[in-house]
Amino acid sequence: QVQLVESGGGLVQAGDSLRLSCAASGRTFSNYDMAWFRQAPGKERTIVAHIGQTGGTTYTANSVRGRFTISRDNAKNTLYLQMNSLKPEDTGVYYCAAKASVVRIITPESYDVWGQGTQVTVSS
Repeated sequence: QVQLVESGGGLVQAGDSLRLSCAASGRTFSNYDMAWFRQAPGKERTIVAHIGQTGGTTYTANSVRGRFTISRDNAKNTLYLQMNSLKPEDTGVYYCAAKASVVRIITPESYDVWGQGTQVTVSS
C-alpha cells in the first residue's frame, strides 16, 4: 500500500498562511482518495478536507471552508493543504490519510493509511 509523509507545519501567528504537503510512495497515488484530518490536544481526530482520486471532487469542513484548500498533483504523488487566515483554533496535529474509494469521507475509520502527522500551532 501507499506510504505517506507530511511536511510544512510550524508555528505561525493568527492571520498567517501555511501550506502542508503529503508525499506518497509505494503504490499508485492516483488510485487513492485522500484527506486531511487534524487532532487538537484532548480532542478527537476530525476531517479537514477530502479530495477524490482525480482531484475533480473535494469536500471541506465548515470550520475551514473559505480559508483552506485541498489539492493534489498526481504526477508528483503529492497532496496539499493551503491554509490561509489561520486562527488559534486551527492548532493541532495535521494528518494526511488515504483509502482506495472511500464511502464515508468524514470518518477517520474509513481510511487505512496514515502519515505520522505535522504540528501546526497558531498563536493569537
